[in-house]
Amino acid sequence: MSPGKVSRRILLDRLSWVDRMISGIRSLPLQSMSAFASDSRNVWTAESCLRRALEALFDIGRHVLAKGFGKGVSEYREIADKLAESGVLSGPQSQLLKILAGYRNRLVHFYHEVSLDELSQTCTTQLGDVVAMRDAFRAWLDSHPQLIDDSL
Repeated sequence: MSPGKVSRRILLDRLSWVDRMISGIRSLPLQSMSAFASDSRNVWTAESCLRRALEALFDIGRHVLAKGFGKGVSEYREIADKLAESGVLSGPQSQLLKILAGYRNRLVHFYHEVSLDELSQTCTTQLGDVVAMRDAFRAWLDSHPQLIDDSL
């Protein structure tokens, strides 16, 4: 795989997806556990939106690595390492993305172990981590115009 340019269209689409998922989570009644648990649709929405936001972040990372740096990755945690090696993310940002990779894997493979309390707590206290990664990718996109393909 040889490096080329990263598609602005793909990055903006995935960033928009992350924004929509964050918005979906923030629209839920997270102010109290009883309000959150009062309708099972809140739980399913929270889990789906959180998982999809994480997936979109990893799609961004994989696209940047493949198109911008010619690097293929197969595991989510590897995306974080390769993004740091490529200078896309700082060390702390890479560590945060690894943590998010672990949580994404937990939501997908150990979904039966994610309790209602854990999901509610994650959505109320940890959503800022998803926002921080979204912002890191936006900042990289804005500061590397020479690596961006603006064509459709």
